[in-house]
Amino acid sequence: MTDRAYPSAKPNGAAPPPPLIPNPPPAKSHLYNPTRHPYRPTPTSHPAQKRGGRRPSCRRCCCLACLWTFLILIGLLLLAAVAAAALYALYHPRRPLFSVTSLRISAFNLTTAPSDDTTRLTAASSVTLSARNPNNRRITYLYGPATVSVWSGSVVLCSGSAAGFKSPPGNVSAVHAAAAASGRLLYGDDARSLREDLRKKSGAAMKIVVETTVGVKAEKMKVRKVGIRISCEGIHGELVVPKGKNVTSSNTANARCDLKIKIWKWTFGF
Repeated sequence: MTDRAYPSAKPNGAAPPPPLIPNPPPAKSHLYNPTRHPYRPTPTSHPAQKRGGRRPSCRRCCCLACLWTFLILIGLLLLAAVAAAALYALYHPRRPLFSVTSLRISAFNLTTAPSDDTTRLTAASSVTLSARNPNNRRITYLYGPATVSVWSGSVVLCSGSAAGFKSPPGNVSAVHAAAAASGRLLYGDDARSLREDLRKKSGAAMKIVVETTVGVKAEKMKVRKVGIRISCEGIHGELVVPKGKNVTSSNTANARCDLKIKIWKWTFGF
């Protein structure tokens, strides 16, 4: 009987196989939307800083602009003052003088319509002024066309125009103007004021206002024209022409004329 060979239970010296490691579970795939914007957290800031972030720079620009404008104006004024002082020292100019030669009223009619109680004025007058250039040499005044108006208190009676002229040194020029008003409507206060002037025994207090432009010529140099206003007050006279006469002359012996420079809507005396 033969012996059956059985495998030995002992290891034969060979390394045992490594243990099987289970595969890790598959990672979960994240859903990605290519059209979705990535999230970016906004930095927290104070609302006042957001509103006024650029305000200091704008304020600074405005301040600089105002400062430069002010400095330029100061510089121009200084240059004008230096030029005026140089001209005055060189030529010693004197301002022109004006006086009233005559004021004659040739027509005056104040009517009130009974239907609507409106008052209308019709008046005509002739004005003669004298313009004197007191400078003895080198300075000539150049006057432009003028507007002449005759007033009684605060009411304009009539208005007209006068032509421009040239006034050489030491010369006296006569300025003639014809003023008129035809059917001009008067309001209640103006109509009452004129009726009160008609009842005055001493006559109505009148004034003459002339608005024109004047330039200066000193030898070969010319200064551009500026606006001037001449107001002559102290005139008294009757408004209504007496019967049998064509005109009534006003008393101009106490008339005084005041000259002012007119710039835009402001006037400055000198």
